[in-house]
Parts: sequence; structure tokens; C-alpha cells
Amino acid sequence: MTTTKKFNTPNSHTTAWIAQTWLSFVVSISATAIGIIYLPADVWLKGYLGMGLLFSVGSTVSLSKTIRDQEEAKRMLSRIDEAKLERLLADYDPFKQ
Repeated sequence: MTTTKKFNTPNSHTTAWIAQTWLSFVVSISATAIGIIYLPADVWLKGYLGMGLLFSVGSTVSLSKTIRDQEEAKRMLSRIDEAKLERLLADYDPFKQ
């Protein structure tokens, strides 16, 4: 398990997992594109299906980035709250008069 440099948190993705993810993405997009190209249909229908494929990929990338950004924001807020609590506890002295 590796750690990310930005937050010093564990990174659960191995190199094999990342490679498999990219490979499956490339294979699925390529297979769909080849299927559209060799589809016995008019050019306008192939174009429509191709645009649909591109919009689907773009929407998927946007959605995954949005979800990741939300999780990073939650993690950052959690770390800020944790730091505030640590400072509060460090400043508190029960024996101080």
C-alpha cells in the first residue's frame, strides 16, 4: 500500500489495478467504436451513435471527477476539524486557575 504525497493518506490502488482499469476502458471504447464503424447503417446513424458514445464518455469523466472532488473536500474538512480539536485540547489545562 502506498501513500499519497498531498495528504499522506493510504492509496488503495495498486499498479495492476490501475493498468487493468485503463486497459478495460480502452478495450470497451475501441470495441464499441469498431462496432459502430462496421454497423450496416447509414452514415448519419453511425455519426449519431458515435456522438452518443463520446458524450457518454465525457459525462462519465465529469461525474467521476465530481465525486472525487466531493470526497477530497470532505477529507479536507475532516482534517481541519481534527486540527482544531487538537489545538483546543492542547490549550486546555484543567489545573489552570
